[in-house]
Amino acid sequence: MARVTELQVNGARRRIDAEASRSLLSVLRDDLDLTGAKYGCGEGQCGACTVLLEGQAVRSCVTPVGTAAGKAITTIEGLGPAGRLHPLQEAFLEAGALQCGYCTPGMILSGVALLLRNPAPGEAEIVRAMQGNVCRCGTYPRILTAIRLAAKKGGRP
Repeated sequence: MARVTELQVNGARRRIDAEASRSLLSVLRDDLDLTGAKYGCGEGQCGACTVLLEGQAVRSCVTPVGTAAGKAITTIEGLGPAGRLHPLQEAFLEAGALQCGYCTPGMILSGVALLLRNPAPGEAEIVRAMQGNVCRCGTYPRILTAIRLAAKKGGRP
């Protein structure tokens, strides 16, 4: 069986030894101790496990680690510049867009992927980009407010 021995995570090369078919989520959490991405549904439907792969939001629970080898992976732990929060993380705090926090990393990374594609998205585009992320606490209006706020402020570190 094919093995993956290295990943590019949060700007650093990380040594691993994993079967290529293992989920990216399990490698991040269990092998690299990056626990920001959460296990939610295990089917790629809730968005709790979202990470960025080459700047695109992906569901790490259904992404084989073999497909991530050689590509830039960004988790919530590596999102902001050293010692600072990313503008969308700041906007989440400002808008009170988190409650229990379980969905927050996936929400933020989906929002960042949107802002990378379009730094000034319209309301419909924001809603469409966030549809695959579930917030059981129901803070959707504040999440949308946070994304609008980050876009208004430039949305990039």
